[in-house]
Amino acid sequence: MIKLYHCMSARSFRALWALEELGLDYELMMLPFPPRMFKKEYLGINPLGTIPAFFDGDTFMTESSAIAQYLAERYGQGKLNIPVDDPRYGAYLNWLHFGEATLTFPQTLVLRYTRLEPEERRVPQVAEDYKKWFLGRLRGVEASLEKTSPWILGDTFTTADISVAYALMLAENLNMENEFGPNTLAYWQRVQHRDAFKRALESQQEAATAQGIS
Repeated sequence: MIKLYHCMSARSFRALWALEELGLDYELMMLPFPPRMFKKEYLGINPLGTIPAFFDGDTFMTESSAIAQYLAERYGQGKLNIPVDDPRYGAYLNWLHFGEATLTFPQTLVLRYTRLEPEERRVPQVAEDYKKWFLGRLRGVEASLEKTSPWILGDTFTTADISVAYALMLAENLNMENEFGPNTLAYWQRVQHRDAFKRALESQQEAATAQGIS
């Protein structure tokens, strides 16, 4: 049985969404955020104290985009990924990692210095600088979608979309969606209409309620 340790709408949502896209069975373990502070025993499961923590038999993984790629390649049977011999393969890998390394990273600093740190440790200038960084990098998504719509690689929805779209989900949670370009905004709206995306939202809410996680 696949087991996923997850916090509400955190990076681990990528893995949860991929599981729903592929219709796989899984056990969802909800944690308070950040678990290394509020669930210290979790360090015995993932010494990093980060989420996700993903188990598939003897396989253990902690990187959300890599987990989505793993699920697609191992269980997707051609769904959610791009074959190595496809001319789009390089672009697929680039967008898959772009979503985390380039789009999500700066937002973690916005989140930290506007919401997570105690009031006296918050640094508005750092948050503003990294917000600008994120929005500057988001221009690449806007320009690409001018050519590739409806999805990042055209007609094929892949884990690259899961990676990039999660960054947009985080941006919306940080109240930045009003600064999306028109192509990016339309893309984000299309993403939210996917049945698997809706199921992932429902799954995390049901699991959180059942497990007493606010």
